Amino acid sequence: MGAASMAPDEQVVGLTGVLLVGSRGEAGPGEVLVHVRGGTETFLAWSADPLPKGAPVLVIESRGNRQVDVIEWADPLNALTGNPGDAD
Repeated sequence: MGAASMAPDEQVVGLTGVLLVGSRGEAGPGEVLVHVRGGTETFLAWSADPLPKGAPVLVIESRGNRQVDVIEWADPLNALTGNPGDAD
């Protein structure tokens, strides 16, 4: 495995997910569930600011080794439909 397991996973960058475990900002990661490759996968989720469990997020970078950077995400299409989204 070695270096190959540390390679960034570019397939998840730009995808949205939901935090299963809230992040603590710089103090520590949470865990995000992302729909990718025809299924769902979990990753350690780092964010600049703490985010609560259930928050919808956007993956903005892969750190490799199943770790990603995320930001809180509000789907802009929900504003058109009036649907608040499904963060559950």
